[in-house]
Order: sequence, then C-alpha cells, then structure tokens
Amino acid sequence: MQRPDARRRMTALIPCGQEPLSVILYEYPFNERLRTYLRLEQLFRRLGELIPRIHALDHHYALVTIFEIMDVAARADLKSDVLKDLEKHKHQLDSYRGNPSISEAALDSVIAQLDRCFTALNTQNGKAGQPLTENEWLMSIRSRVGIPGGTCGFDLPAYYAWQHHAPELRQRDLETWASTLAPLAEAIYVLLKLLRDSGVPQKIAADHGQFQQNLPQGRTFQLLRLRIDPALNVIPEISGNRLIVSVRLMRQEAESGRLHPCADDAAFELTLCA
Repeated sequence: MQRPDARRRMTALIPCGQEPLSVILYEYPFNERLRTYLRLEQLFRRLGELIPRIHALDHHYALVTIFEIMDVAARADLKSDVLKDLEKHKHQLDSYRGNPSISEAALDSVIAQLDRCFTALNTQNGKAGQPLTENEWLMSIRSRVGIPGGTCGFDLPAYYAWQHHAPELRQRDLETWASTLAPLAEAIYVLLKLLRDSGVPQKIAADHGQFQQNLPQGRTFQLLRLRIDPALNVIPEISGNRLIVSVRLMRQEAESGRLHPCADDAAFELTLCA
C-alpha cells in the first residue's frame, strides 16, 4: 500500500465534522461488537490527529496508539465480524435497487465503497497490524510502553535516537506502520457512518431527570446517540437492552467529583440507530 493512500485512509477518521460547541454528543452501544468498533474509531481518530504533528512526544503517543489498536484488533473474531457486517450492508443496499425514491448513482457509490473495504480487508493476511509483529525493534518498544517510564533512553537507546530524527522521517515511518491498519480503519469508518445515518433524531423531555422508553418490537437497535446542551450541567447515565432504554441525568459535585441524581426537568435529542 502506498504511503499517500495510507495517509488518506487514516486522516479519514480525523473528527473534522465536530459537534456544535453548544452540544455534547454521547453514544451508547447495545452490543460488544459495536463497543469494539467505537473503541477502534476513537483510536484511529487519535492516530490521525497525532501523525501530522511534528513533536517527538506526539509521535511517541502515535506509536503507543498503534500498539493499542493492535491490542484491540487482536480479538480472534474481529476481522470476520467486520467482513460479515460489510456483506450484510451490501445485501441490504442491493435490495433497494429499482426504488424510484433512491438515487442509483448514490447507491452504486456506497456499494462500491463497501466492496473496496471488503476486498482490502479480506486480502490482508492475519489480523490488523500483523506485519508489525515481525519487526523486532517495534516489538521491543511495545513490550516496554506499559511499564511506567519504560521507554527511557537508557532502556531503549535506538528508540531514543529515532525520536531525534527529523519530523518528516518519523512521520514517514509512522505512516508506513499505520498503512497496515488502514483497511480496518476504513471499514470501521464506513460501517459506523452507515449505522449513524440510519437513525432519526427525536426531541425528548426527561421528567425530574429520568427518561425511559420501550423499544419497538421487531427491530434490533445497535447504537443510541444523545445530544445535550452542556449549559444544563448534567451528565447522562445511559443503560439499555433490546427491550428498553433508560437515561438518568446526573450532576457532578465540584469538589469531590461525585455524581448524584438530578431532579430537574431537561430536554435532549435522542437517536436510535439500527
């Protein structure tokens, strides 16, 4: 994979479309597979933010982030889950062909993107980042990053020397290493975008800081998205399963940091994504 393509794929996960400053977005996954996807998305976004920077400390944490992605992606069934989800979305979109209310060009574009993601990930040998495990120098760093202060110059002099390379040389190395993760990054990005786009926002009023809603039968929701005004000074505690979703609004004490229930009425926006 060429380095420019790797940069394009990694920077696709930089959160360029931030929520408005007047709103905080909380997301709650309903299953473990989606929890893993959201964790990976957060790590890919962090990596996409850190690589373009020039300070050696930023590049240290970019490398730490690569190791964290490898740890999350080490789950045995992750790759097969992602491939199955890509196939599932493709079949769902194929069923919309011939629908006069749907643009065939837009449909073809999304299906082609799913095909590209499936092919890139399926042709990759082993788990995401597998080639990096064959690099003894990287693995020596990986074995010590979990030790407090374990990457000091006297522990890893070669790594210490690398941190003194020119920023563009460090960036080139990081982009090369990140390219092994690019197929997974793009697949996660596409799957989460399709899932988020499937939801319809609704305005909700929490009575005395409490909200509960029975979920419609026959639909399996995967993700809850909640947007709330930070000026309300409340923190939502979300819980849910396939039958019901519950939101309890909490307030944080300034000194102790302890959370306690809020008894005020409050409004927020809720989106359920299937």
